[in-house]
Amino acid sequence: MSRLEANTPAIAPLEGIRVLELGNYIAAPTAGRLLADFGAEVIKVERPETGDELRNWRLKKGSVSMLYRTINRNKKSVVLDLRSDAGRAAVLDLVRECDVLLENFRPGTLEKWGLGPEQLSAANPNLVITRISAFGQTGPLAERPGFAAVAEAFSGFRNLVGDPDRAPVRVGVSIGDSIAGLYAAFGAVMALFERDRKSAPGKPLPLDHRIIDVALHEAMFSMMESLIPDQGAYGESRTRTGGRMEGIAPSNAYLCADGASIVVAGNGDGIYRRYMEAIGRPDLASDASLKSNAQRWEQREMLDEAIGAWSSTVDSKEALEILDAAGVPAGPIYTAEDIVKEPQYQARNMIQNFSVSTGEEILPEVGFPGIVPVVGSASLPIRSLGPDLGEHTGEILGTLLGYSPEEIINATNSETSQA
Repeated sequence: MSRLEANTPAIAPLEGIRVLELGNYIAAPTAGRLLADFGAEVIKVERPETGDELRNWRLKKGSVSMLYRTINRNKKSVVLDLRSDAGRAAVLDLVRECDVLLENFRPGTLEKWGLGPEQLSAANPNLVITRISAFGQTGPLAERPGFAAVAEAFSGFRNLVGDPDRAPVRVGVSIGDSIAGLYAAFGAVMALFERDRKSAPGKPLPLDHRIIDVALHEAMFSMMESLIPDQGAYGESRTRTGGRMEGIAPSNAYLCADGASIVVAGNGDGIYRRYMEAIGRPDLASDASLKSNAQRWEQREMLDEAIGAWSSTVDSKEALEILDAAGVPAGPIYTAEDIVKEPQYQARNMIQNFSVSTGEEILPEVGFPGIVPVVGSASLPIRSLGPDLGEHTGEILGTLLGYSPEEIINATNSETSQA
């Protein structure tokens, strides 16, 4: 397969891989972003006129949100109308030129359009098909719609977030979508690895080896550590613990004299003793009833009161200096403003500045999060921010597929759609 663009960084382990992204919102686009970050050519298919709905999420001005520009960086945008025969035919033509397809439609949607796994595999027997949905492609709930908020609750995650005397709360980012995207990207690369090791000319991998089925709730469920084993082994049903972590003490956030809070994780046995010495409580350091983590958890309220009494007498900067000198893991609770000024982020190129269009104006020097994980000594450079709607339609359909101007219009123009 020819590649349309050689604009990849020196370290690009996925260079030569082409991905077709049919996803909206966050989950599948996150998987596409991860693959694009490391050199894959990701072609994002968007609907005519409106494109991915993420373009309007957290939109403060203009017509394209910073969220869209972030999640869809390093990609190419192509407009196709999948309600039309020509649009669906174009998808199959693109599939023949791709290594991976990403999608996060409700199960059955691609099949309804004649773009199910069998049809996609017939077009390209080596294609890896990565599917993300609320409850997976099988099981009694497979066809039920659901966003990450529902999946986070279904997985048991939401029940552990917040204070015990209040209703469960949600973390401030789309954690369920993002973790599902991580699994989808990992699954795609895993399938590519198997394909390259085990397939042979005329003998592709079986289709079921090439379908990666990521359920949002299972992605979150996999993060729940020993939630289920603890229940089965001990009959224990974990509950919300606020800023603490069940069974680990002392580990919490503490308010300092300057009004700022810090997080301190002093739960290792040796760390705990140094921690108590550092805050002027050698009596707690040597107390035999606090020797183990299990004992400290039983007395967590008393320990938090003692630590809070100390932290309230020192500014956050001084508190962190004292704890750092004692070898106690601790850190500030950062805002966005704090992060962009932090030398550690700057040293690893984790804040990368761009002039960015809102669709109405250009905003100079806007910081965007760098590429993770680091390969080398610092984040790889972001090649481009999330593209304008249909920015690469002519390039992809005309150059890669050799479509004529009329064929491009038929595939992209919603007015030619057939219901």
